[in-house]
Amino acid sequence: MKTRGYYSRSEAFRDAIRSLIVESDLAKTETGEVAATIMITCDYARRDVDLRMTEVRHEFDDVVVENVHRHIDDKYCLEIFIAQGENKRILDLIGRVRGMRGIQQVKAMFMSL
Repeated sequence: MKTRGYYSRSEAFRDAIRSLIVESDLAKTETGEVAATIMITCDYARRDVDLRMTEVRHEFDDVVVENVHRHIDDKYCLEIFIAQGENKRILDLIGRVRGMRGIQQVKAMFMSL
């Protein structure tokens, strides 16, 4: 909170919710085939997340074109998915990742094809 300049926890939560709503609205406006980059951060110590991310990659193999896994210091893991396919299918992938325990942050960017 202090690093980002929020005066209270409530202000930080409001900002986070607004960002999530805007991102969701943007993603839903795209229809048909899209390309997307999905960036995911999680705690490095949570080894169970890596196993579950592997399962998700296999489940969504039809839209995941590329995947990068990178360690950021000794504290975080960064996963980047590059996906291409039907917008709904990619939104389902993002929903599955967001619902996983141990995930700290998910950011997605969409592009119409």
